[in-house]
Amino acid sequence: MQLGVLEFLWPIHMSNTLGTIFRITSFGESHGPSIGVVIDGCPAGLVIDTEFIQSELLRRRPGQSKITTARNETEAFEITSGVFENKSTGSPITIIIANSDARSKDYAHNTNVYRPSHADYTYQEKYGHRDHRGGGRTSARITAGWVAAGAIAKQVLAHKNIKIKAYVSQAGTVTLNQPYQNLDLPLTETNMVRCPDETVAKEMISLIEQTKKDGDTIGGVVSCVVTNMPVGIGEPVFDKLHAALGHAMFSINAVKGVEFGSGFEGASMKGSDHNDLFEAGEKITTKTNYSGGIQGGISNGEDIYFKVAFKPVATIMKEQQTVDENGKATTIKGKGRHDPCVVPRAVPIVESMAAIVLADFVLRAQTTTLED
Repeated sequence: MQLGVLEFLWPIHMSNTLGTIFRITSFGESHGPSIGVVIDGCPAGLVIDTEFIQSELLRRRPGQSKITTARNETEAFEITSGVFENKSTGSPITIIIANSDARSKDYAHNTNVYRPSHADYTYQEKYGHRDHRGGGRTSARITAGWVAAGAIAKQVLAHKNIKIKAYVSQAGTVTLNQPYQNLDLPLTETNMVRCPDETVAKEMISLIEQTKKDGDTIGGVVSCVVTNMPVGIGEPVFDKLHAALGHAMFSINAVKGVEFGSGFEGASMKGSDHNDLFEAGEKITTKTNYSGGIQGGISNGEDIYFKVAFKPVATIMKEQQTVDENGKATTIKGKGRHDPCVVPRAVPIVESMAAIVLADFVLRAQTTTLED
């Protein structure tokens, strides 16, 4: 009997590449020898600031504070192609980051047991084989490669003076309610939780510390602002700018919600209050920015701002009900090193994914060579 096409094909990963011109392909697993990224479409002649790449990786690295996982990766990286004499050559750029502090033994307890709210069960059902060590491919560890790629994307965007700044606006029940225009965003990097308000930051840190002591986890929100955006970036209908940004944000581990501009709040407003009225002048601007800098899927020149909601980290140090691979009831308790709240380390990831998307769309709007 001849097999049909769908019966013949083996299940494979087919979703590891993001972008059209500026494209990244992510590779590696949490407890493999290394992780990394291949960047295709980076314009030739871009001066590659490796110190900046390293600084971005260190912002994301585990073990950076008492409120993050204790896994201690140096985030040392190597560029093995695409760069010569500190400049991009136009060929694919490959960045490899070693996994130097993996402890696979911490995951021996879930070899045949499904961890609640993890991808263990779905990966096993889809592929018939999974890497149980730290979640393998599903681990947030692989986002280090995305941050490295984002660092290069930021360098591309710097030629257009486009800047991206994210910060923690909520950790658990503690919320920073001020609009971003009232905040001193450079203060984001002055505390371990990456909240630009010192008083609120202390409340967030206290809550995360207590949650960690309780063996539990909390979620939170990362807000992101993009300034100096030119008008006209984005493609209408099925490739809207905010749709592409949303796709990238939802690709980040633990993300459960993304809203642009007024977001869900806009649902309770009247059109007469929500409309962003145009103001005359040498440069056309809007009086308000409930659209979040994007109208019709295309940038309008105002700041792009959005929020990204992260669920609580799934691994907790408490015993929970679950099942094994045979469907038999059992229990499991988290072991090893995990973040009690992911949002402080998610800040550079959100920025990087935004940078990758925006670099791609900017290059799509012009050519593949840098132009001022």
